[in-house]
Amino acid sequence: MQSGWLSEEFDPTELETSKEVEPEAPEAAEERSGVSRRRFLQGGFVAGVATGMAASGMLTAHQHAHAQAAAANPFGKNWWPSPWGPTDEAGASNRITPAKVLQASRLIKSGKIYSLGRVYEHGIPLFGNRHFSLMIPGGPTGGPFGTAKLMYNDEMFSGEIGQVGTQFDGLGHIGTIIGNDIVYYNGFKQSEVGGTYGLQKLGVHNVKPFFTRGVLIDVLALRGGERLPIGYVITPADVQAALKRQGTREPGEGDVVLWRTGHGKLWMKDNAEFNKGAPGIGVTVAKWLIERKVCISAVDHWAGEAVPGEDKDRPFECHQWLINMNGIHILENLDLEKLAAERAYEFAFVFAPLPLKGATGSPGNPIAVA
Repeated sequence: MQSGWLSEEFDPTELETSKEVEPEAPEAAEERSGVSRRRFLQGGFVAGVATGMAASGMLTAHQHAHAQAAAANPFGKNWWPSPWGPTDEAGASNRITPAKVLQASRLIKSGKIYSLGRVYEHGIPLFGNRHFSLMIPGGPTGGPFGTAKLMYNDEMFSGEIGQVGTQFDGLGHIGTIIGNDIVYYNGFKQSEVGGTYGLQKLGVHNVKPFFTRGVLIDVLALRGGERLPIGYVITPADVQAALKRQGTREPGEGDVVLWRTGHGKLWMKDNAEFNKGAPGIGVTVAKWLIERKVCISAVDHWAGEAVPGEDKDRPFECHQWLINMNGIHILENLDLEKLAAERAYEFAFVFAPLPLKGATGSPGNPIAVA
């Protein structure tokens, strides 16, 4: 995400909420307790109670309250519990099974390693007021030790460690306001997730390592040019045509999909243009990824999706569909140029997020092994 576009096109103050905490939605409470209203209503006793409620007009009011709760949800319905149960905090990383690891290992033919991460350094494009600072205090930091006079250097880091440079978005990174509460992956509320010294739920330390099939979808090569235009929304037709051109099988469950748009060529060369917006997927293709049960959607720029996208009034909506609602991670600011130049479209993808307890995301250097 990028501050310039966000501040000009979307005012977060429009989402101000009451200080009063809205009672938990009935459906969410049931999922937490393990009690299903549907099963309960099937009982004859409750059927009798429902009849009485209808006679007194209470049932109508009850149904109206449910309708209001649904209307408060921008997506019309609850997205929880997750397929892995109401307490899960690992999301789509659960799809990295031993069978998936073995499948990915069979894709390694030459043993060539491609480093996909950007260098973390002063001057990289940053979102909002985020900052990156790395210093060596003193220099050397300490020593000498022993008769051999060993000296050493340490670094001091300051910054949003999980949300600068090449960044892996954890499940606690994105929430959605429903009524007077913020709701995250698997229905966790702000009161459960928030924490001054790290998230109480959905910290990136819960995510499992990735060793799986990676698929590069080179939309730039399909469309031609130096890079896709800012705001270009990748369509399902683009996806199918690119896969056909490459001779690559569609992504499947547990796969990582990497999108080449060419926008990353601006990295550290024209940061202002880089930050203006981005080409990428929209909600239509995000839903296509969800249907295929992928575990990560990765891209060569800061936004993770097209900006402004298919609906300018719903900015960064793919983040909500993928992370918030389906536990699918987004990986941003990758360097995909060498993969594309060597037509390495299918490979073993390897990435282990740093186990930063309570962090919203992780830095790192994803690799492809072909």
